[in-house]
Amino acid sequence: MTCINHRLLRLLAGFCLAALAATTSLAQDAPQRLRSIPLQAGMHVIEAELALTPEQRQIGLMHRRDMPLNHGMLFVFESPQVQCFWMKNTLLPLSIAFIGDDGAVVNITDMKPLDETSHCSQKPVRFVLEMNQGWFAKKGIKAGFKLSGAPWQR
Repeated sequence: MTCINHRLLRLLAGFCLAALAATTSLAQDAPQRLRSIPLQAGMHVIEAELALTPEQRQIGLMHRRDMPLNHGMLFVFESPQVQCFWMKNTLLPLSIAFIGDDGAVVNITDMKPLDETSHCSQKPVRFVLEMNQGWFAKKGIKAGFKLSGAPWQR
């Protein structure tokens, strides 16, 4: 009797784990939508979703098929470090700006959809802003340009 109970328990545990894995997989295939804040880039207003937790930052803009003009995602880290990003499961071509504690852009690079090449900040930063590819160039935003908004107010 106990042998049968152990087999049954193992079988049920296996089904539960499989169901949990399937649910987790489905949840990860859907784009996340996060709370957003306005940022200022000169006369341009950016509506930036905030990726604050490790899980939010890991998912980022994965699985999105489009993003409105002047919208992006601001990744906020606890401390300045060299930050590196890739485009795993990210369908949109993006431009990424690495931003210092004072709101100044350190460097900007373009990233291709689904490319797993790392794109890194040239120095330690706590903020990273992803926008539709070409957004920064079209607005004349380059290294040294200062963004403003709640993250950089003291």
